[in-house]
Amino acid sequence: MTRRILGLLARAFVVLSGTAFATFTLLWYAPGDPAHAIAMARFDAIVSTDIVDIVRAEAGLDVDFWPAFINWLTPLLQGDFGYSSVTGRAIWPDLLSAISYTAPLALVGLVIGLMLAIPLAIFATRYPESWLDRTAVAIASLGVAIPAYWLGLLLILLFSVKLAWLPAIGARTASHMILPALTLGCGVAAALMRIIRSGILEAKCQPFIPALQRRSISQSRIARSHVALHAAIPVITVFGLELAFLLEGTVIVEVIFGRPGVGRFLVKAIEARDFPKVQAVVVLTALLFVTINLLIDIIYKLIEPRIGDNNA
Repeated sequence: MTRRILGLLARAFVVLSGTAFATFTLLWYAPGDPAHAIAMARFDAIVSTDIVDIVRAEAGLDVDFWPAFINWLTPLLQGDFGYSSVTGRAIWPDLLSAISYTAPLALVGLVIGLMLAIPLAIFATRYPESWLDRTAVAIASLGVAIPAYWLGLLLILLFSVKLAWLPAIGARTASHMILPALTLGCGVAAALMRIIRSGILEAKCQPFIPALQRRSISQSRIARSHVALHAAIPVITVFGLELAFLLEGTVIVEVIFGRPGVGRFLVKAIEARDFPKVQAVVVLTALLFVTINLLIDIIYKLIEPRIGDNNA
């Protein structure tokens, strides 16, 4: 177990290192003059060549690729994302402020997704191939097919414009979180419901289930101790991926609903060519993905120790 965890940590380090290098390389060689874009964003006016040269020196863009990469990577290894090229402020406080809006939204969206997916899947598997099962599958397929930005706009038109029940823009009160969280939750529910349903149906078809029933073991105990455990592995996979992709989903949803958060933070950084901020968001997202996948692999090993033995 220890050897496998160390191997997973080594792979995680390789992924994070590759992500950091790829991110810096793509931004460094992006078309256009980043110093000019930063100067325009900083002074909000047409700037002279001398000012652009000063900004280029302050942002560390007047050196070659490798010195610039090392200058960025060295503090990053110590958990320091550096300073904004536009505002000159430290990135961490602004990023943490953005996360304080994004994390609760993602958490509420995840809870809504679970509250919708689990009951639908359980009811559907009680009567396979019934109208209830087919309806649940159709709803889940529709939820997967509808993009988050389109669903968000539909919810705004219905609940904000037509019915005037809920606010659409901002994050001043708890009611401002309902529509964006529902947008995220519906996408999560659609993906989880199909996987939970398939996992439960597959578990119920296992050959050991009739043997347990002949031993007069109660259905609730079979479902709790055997069916749920067998169905947990694919569910954990999708749940972990959905948890990671929630960060990506919140970027789109926050822009649609005009909420402060990581999405707005990233969009503004891209528009201003504020490389340190963009790099901070990408590296943090990669760290989230790697951490979640690492936890999934460890949970796999705890549930079924034989998983991954051939690759250990």
